[in-house]
Amino acid sequence: MTIRPTKVKALHDYRIWIEFEDGESGEIDLAEFAGIGVFKAWEDRDFFEDVRIAPYESISWGEELDLCAVDLYMRLTGRTIDDVRQQVIHA
Repeated sequence: MTIRPTKVKALHDYRIWIEFEDGESGEIDLAEFAGIGVFKAWEDRDFFEDVRIAPYESISWGEELDLCAVDLYMRLTGRTIDDVRQQVIHA
C-alpha cells in the first residue's frame, strides 16, 4: 500500500481539504509556507485554488510547486514516518 491522495480542494486562509485512499481526510493548514520562496505564488488566490493531485501523486500547484503526499498525510493524521512505514509494510 502507498499513501495516495484521492481528492484535494483549496479552502480559505491557505488551508486545503484532502482525502487519502485509506479514508483519512481533513483540513491541513499550510499558512506557515505562504509568502516564503516559491510559496509566494499562493498570494495569487486563483493560483492557490488551482490545487490538484499530480500524476506522481503529490499535491501540486502549477508545474513548479508541489508538496509530498506522505508529509501531508503525517500532518493530517499525526503519524510519524515509522508509523507510516509500518502501515505500508503491513498492508
